[in-house]
Amino acid sequence: MARLLKAILLLALLATFYGCTEEQQNRLSRVGVSWLEGNYKVTYAVDGHVKTWQVLNGKVTSEAAKGYYYFWATDGAKKHYVQTPIDRTYIEEIL
Repeated sequence: MARLLKAILLLALLATFYGCTEEQQNRLSRVGVSWLEGNYKVTYAVDGHVKTWQVLNGKVTSEAAKGYYYFWATDGAKKHYVQTPIDRTYIEEIL
């Protein structure tokens, strides 16, 4: 019964999401990022320039009004504070 309820909820969310315009989908995805914690690969790509960071046991937050993601990237034993434009940044969960 619980699986059926989860499946119905997932289908309803997908139907709502795909019924939105691209701009509305972008806004929804930006809001969701501020609640995600874990391990992520964050990639900034523009005009052939690609830079990738890893966020390990951390959080990627966004400030949609300013158009940026903020996070602490792990580079070996060091952590660096990074700010990247939302428009050109891709976030993938590391499993």
